[in-house]
Amino acid sequence: MTPNDINDWAETLHRARLERSPIEQISDKIKDFSRDDAYSIQERGIELREESGEKVIALKMGLTSEAKRKQMDLDSPLYGVLTDKMLVANGGSYKMAPQIHPKIEPEVAFLISKELKGTVTREDVLAATSEVYPCMEILDSRYKQFKYFSMEDVISDNSSSSHYILGTPIKGFKDIDLANLDLKMKVNGTVVQEGNTKAISGDPVVSVIQLCELLEKRGKSLPANTVVLAGAATVAAQLEPGMRVELEMEKLGNVTVNVEN
Repeated sequence: MTPNDINDWAETLHRARLERSPIEQISDKIKDFSRDDAYSIQERGIELREESGEKVIALKMGLTSEAKRKQMDLDSPLYGVLTDKMLVANGGSYKMAPQIHPKIEPEVAFLISKELKGTVTREDVLAATSEVYPCMEILDSRYKQFKYFSMEDVISDNSSSSHYILGTPIKGFKDIDLANLDLKMKVNGTVVQEGNTKAISGDPVVSVIQLCELLEKRGKSLPANTVVLAGAATVAAQLEPGMRVELEMEKLGNVTVNVEN
């Protein structure tokens, strides 16, 4: 793709989000569509958000669980970028009206306080982490169908990012086995998803390692003071107005959000 193509597609997706007007997948129109092109579109899209006053404060991994890859019929992890406008307060409200077809999923998040770059170890990640959180991510797609698209389509659309909710930060996590925590996600008190954090790349810390590798391919590092969402532990649940969604995560606590019109 040319720089003009990348800018045009980024602006098209940006308008689709703002106007709540989904588009056909880019891959339906562009056949020589590379993952580098896709990340370039994503990066330009984030620039457009920054130009409107948003601040990048977090990154997210996606497709880290086998269940989620099967749900979306896609093949490998990817990442997206999150801004301050996407953060919903724990116990707060998420409004459906500006969205297209949002879903929610349970995750673990890390506050990375020291820069990480390139090939890092599990020990490096833990040493750089100052807090962990129970977390829920709200996904939305700016495509007409929230399925049956390519990896390149998803990446271009900022990996289907919409919003996220962080629970109370846990600083004393060093003795917690983050790779083996049971969790339940409830809607209005009824369990809709159950799982374990081992579904997140076998270990949520591995997702941060994978993120560093993906960023290095783009000539980037994981900046200090960045929150990282490690990816979903279960498949996502469709959101509807009137829902109160609560995640209960062993040893890390709870996080909730209310869904409004």
